[in-house]
Amino acid sequence: MNGKLITMEGLDGSGKATQTELLCNDLSGRGVKLRRVSFPDYNQPSSTLVKMYLGGEFGSNPNDVNAYAASSFYAVDRYASYRKFWREDYQNGALIIADRYSTSNIVFQLSKLPKEQWEAFVLWVQDYEYDKLMLPRPDLTIYLDMPLSVSQKLLSSRYHGNESKKDIHESNSNYLSACRESAFYAARLLNWKVVHCAEGENPKAMERIHTEVMEIIRAELPLCLDGQADVLDFKL
Repeated sequence: MNGKLITMEGLDGSGKATQTELLCNDLSGRGVKLRRVSFPDYNQPSSTLVKMYLGGEFGSNPNDVNAYAASSFYAVDRYASYRKFWREDYQNGALIIADRYSTSNIVFQLSKLPKEQWEAFVLWVQDYEYDKLMLPRPDLTIYLDMPLSVSQKLLSSRYHGNESKKDIHESNSNYLSACRESAFYAARLLNWKVVHCAEGENPKAMERIHTEVMEIIRAELPLCLDGQADVLDFKL
């Protein structure tokens, strides 16, 4: 019996890694059998094309690489990760918690296309990754929304003010603004659950955001909160 897949989604600087860690720690403490994964998987060679893309080797503007090509870079990395590392756990009933997933292809690539093509692209991503590559479909996607003015400050703090460390997504505020619009479109279309992570120009406390995340899981996937034997908590 397959397990469940929860995807934590959001733009750069939205706190995905922190919220994923808090969620895994909380559920592990309840005895939930789970595995944590993160994408792109920069520790594996499957992410090479992603790193080249984000590093600007195909162009300094995200739009230099079309939505379908860029999506393929990320999808292949996920395919390799699934086949090598977590397919068995998923098929044996573990809860998989993903810091980004196929949902990121929708958020970050949709804005490259005219809006009249958005729904067709969403359908293409789902067919390509879930049907053609046979990756698991998410059972729940939680989108962490952080206003760009706040997330950019958090990113600058992460890099200690060194703007040169930002990749071609992180350094392009116009692109990220368009991606945020794409994310809200996808949330409406695909029933993603949105957590607003700031009040005005101030980010919410991470514990408060975690509480809201847990409330969503309790409402949408209550069985995932049931303790099980044999906790798996591996971070790829």
